Amino acid sequence: MFLVTSISLLAQVTTPSLTGRAGGGAALLFIHWNPDVVAFTIGSFGIRWYSLCWAIGLLLTYLLEAKLFKEQKIPDEKFEPLFIYSFLGILIGARLGHCIFYEPEYFLSSSKHIVEMFLPIRFLADGSWKFTGYTGLASHGGTLMFIVALWLYSRHTKVPFLTALDNIAIVTPICACAIRMGNLMNSEIIGKPTDVPWAFIFEQVDQLPRHPGQLYEAIAYFLFFFVGWWFYRRRPERVGTGFFFGLDIFLIFTFRFFIEYTKEVQEAFEEGMLFDMGQILSVPFILLGGYFTWRGLKKVKEHGY
Repeated sequence: MFLVTSISLLAQVTTPSLTGRAGGGAALLFIHWNPDVVAFTIGSFGIRWYSLCWAIGLLLTYLLEAKLFKEQKIPDEKFEPLFIYSFLGILIGARLGHCIFYEPEYFLSSSKHIVEMFLPIRFLADGSWKFTGYTGLASHGGTLMFIVALWLYSRHTKVPFLTALDNIAIVTPICACAIRMGNLMNSEIIGKPTDVPWAFIFEQVDQLPRHPGQLYEAIAYFLFFFVGWWFYRRRPERVGTGFFFGLDIFLIFTFRFFIEYTKEVQEAFEEGMLFDMGQILSVPFILLGGYFTWRGLKKVKEHGY
């Protein structure tokens, strides 16, 4: 429902126009994309679309995960800590991942910049600071710390580690979908120039028609959610084998590796690289996902389910 609603919203906040191919030829219907980054305001405080999408994604994940816990008869007292561990793991990992993988020359250059890694502020030249929110988050770092956070959660609650991984993996793609819709509303992580008829012109960036890479990923993650949910409904006893975790990681990061070919590089140092940073960081997760998928299927075969 979230993706359908967001695409409906897309039609409302953009103004389609006919833009010709470079060099002449038939006109194509491109989408001019220039939404306000603020969804609504409460007094003088503005709620950004990106924050709203994050909140929607987390809420949907929370509700779906609660359903899984109830179905598997996992005690209620072991559910609430899961989201504290998960939220902190994802946020800390995604923030540090961006700072270390994509902008180390800035964030590691002074003590003030190191503070900016952890706090959503930016120090100004006159010594003052302003609230900026977390302006850079990397999914690879978030995923890595998320796994660590689930390991800590498992040790604390005694919920088996693979059970925690599998349950989260079943529902996580719906949150990833919501986050990418937030990127779309922010006109960030844009695609390369193209003349496909569904190209977006991100007016906050330039006037070139580009691949809507954020939308590609959002749709893919939405579909991956239904793939995992379908497998779970057919064989819920597979939870705890690592199969769902492996399948989720493998699908997401394999798709991420190939979709990078349609996206602009995020940092200047990636120009001219055979594989950009997103692709390089995806490879270990693809291998990890493949291993856990194979391991899970092996366990399924051994136990006859």
